Amino acid sequence: MKFYFKKIIKNKHKTAEIIRNFERPETVPLVRDYLKFKLNMSFSTKYIFVTGGVTSSLGKGILAASLAKLLQARGYTVTIQKLDPYINVDPGTLNPYEHGECFVTDDGAETDLDLGHYERFLNVPTSQANNVTTGRIYQSVIEKERRGDYLGKTVQVIPHITDEIKNRIKLLGKTGNFQFVITEIGGTVGDIESLPYVEAVRQLKWELGKDAMVIHLTLIPYLSTTGELKTKPTQHSVKLLLEYGVQPDVLVCRTEHALNRDIRNKIALFCNVAPHAVIEARDASTIYEVPLLMEEEQLDVVVLNQLNLPVSENIDLAKWKDFLQKFKHPKHHIKIGLVGKYVELKDSYKSISEAFIHAGASNDCKVEIDWIHSESITDDNVIEKLAGLGGILVAPGFGQRGIEGKITAIKYARENNVPFFGICLGMQCAVIEFARNVLGFKDANSTEMNPGSTNPVIDLLEAQKKITKKGGTMRLGSYPCNVSENTKAWTIYKQKEINERHRHRYEFNNEYLQDFEKAGMIASGINPEGGLVEIVEIKDHPWFLGVQFHPEYKSTVANPHPLFVHFVKAAIEIKKLVH
Repeated sequence: MKFYFKKIIKNKHKTAEIIRNFERPETVPLVRDYLKFKLNMSFSTKYIFVTGGVTSSLGKGILAASLAKLLQARGYTVTIQKLDPYINVDPGTLNPYEHGECFVTDDGAETDLDLGHYERFLNVPTSQANNVTTGRIYQSVIEKERRGDYLGKTVQVIPHITDEIKNRIKLLGKTGNFQFVITEIGGTVGDIESLPYVEAVRQLKWELGKDAMVIHLTLIPYLSTTGELKTKPTQHSVKLLLEYGVQPDVLVCRTEHALNRDIRNKIALFCNVAPHAVIEARDASTIYEVPLLMEEEQLDVVVLNQLNLPVSENIDLAKWKDFLQKFKHPKHHIKIGLVGKYVELKDSYKSISEAFIHAGASNDCKVEIDWIHSESITDDNVIEKLAGLGGILVAPGFGQRGIEGKITAIKYARENNVPFFGICLGMQCAVIEFARNVLGFKDANSTEMNPGSTNPVIDLLEAQKKITKKGGTMRLGSYPCNVSENTKAWTIYKQKEINERHRHRYEFNNEYLQDFEKAGMIASGINPEGGLVEIVEIKDHPWFLGVQFHPEYKSTVANPHPLFVHFVKAAIEIKKLVH
């Protein structure tokens, strides 16, 4: 041990490699953790900023997550944050049609859906500190001004707003003991609302010197009429960035066709970057291929060299490649119906669709999602809409629209022994359906949908009844749940206490619990703090579970969520029996 410790002190520039190769049998985990701690202490945190140009939706989040995955695979500790230029304090009040899914962290932050990608790639939880919005920045500055923190000075965008942005960026580096903080700047360079963020990046790059760098993601369009890739949009994008005082260190170029050496040299010449720092980002068949494509382009090597950090010869992507192999070469195929009211914008259910990818690969199965609008389902067409599905998932959501279609779909799944999975509102709809059609409470409903129902089997949380504001006021974040033995949930989780993430206001009404359990729908998961029902299931059904929480938020490539894994497995097994 003393030998390795001295070796680390003497060769700080090779610390990562020394620790990675330190695999002697007598080495106990405690010693390895201590050495990794020393590794963290030997480097100052490095900051990488990812900006975008030419057009939006080029994939800055996937690029950031892919780079982070490669650095992690080389033994470094990495986290990613997203800076969003909109004035909403968080996306919690945004319509899913506006912004897609609202992702929730363990600490109860309602965040941008890109944080889901960060967690799925890195298998490391994020927090409120990983998502910053203009609304939150201005809210904080105004609160400080009202308290008198600025000692009567005129509060301005520079330095007060930019200082607040810089503090939020550096917060993760100060408190998380990460070697890399990758910061994705939302929007496109040139957007008015992004200017304070770009200015903050300029200042930080000047202040941090060699500990900071900028990666600019841009587009190289292909003109089919002339058969040419055009670099001019990228040149103009970088020129605009230079006008703001920011010189990119690496250019990642989205393209449909390969970039030849001449094009790379031309981009390098006109954009003031080294030719080897012009990275090709070809369109991929799946986002999970992007880390491997970036590895081929040696993006991580370019970054580490730029920051004067060691590049280990070993890069551990074996599990990632194994996942991709199973995903691309499945042995089975099933179709799952996802019943929701936002299916026109599939990003509204991003974490669910990705959880099915993880669970599918875990089962050597391709999961095909049939996106079914709940408003389109009626008693007359439900067989036509849902026949042939291997399973039915009723998605979360808010409000009355599409509820009856969801309830009709659940009745079909229950009566026809089709595997059913209800999440949040999907679970509540399962409770309502059972109350109406099994217990005989014909007007059973949620007080969210019908405040005057005489059988409110789903009711507003007591703590929510006096709340009038919308943002950040729900039951949010991770809560414990005790799983009952001899249940389907116990078979799936294989442990007594679990923790899952929530985002809701309404709950199962415990006044009806005894009626439900006598009729065959049992509560197999209970919150120990308030006795709230977290999981319901029907024992005499092949696979019928509803959960009040959002398991999709915790599914990652490395750890597919067990509920999704078992749901897909059940669908495969029942399909085999039928055929």
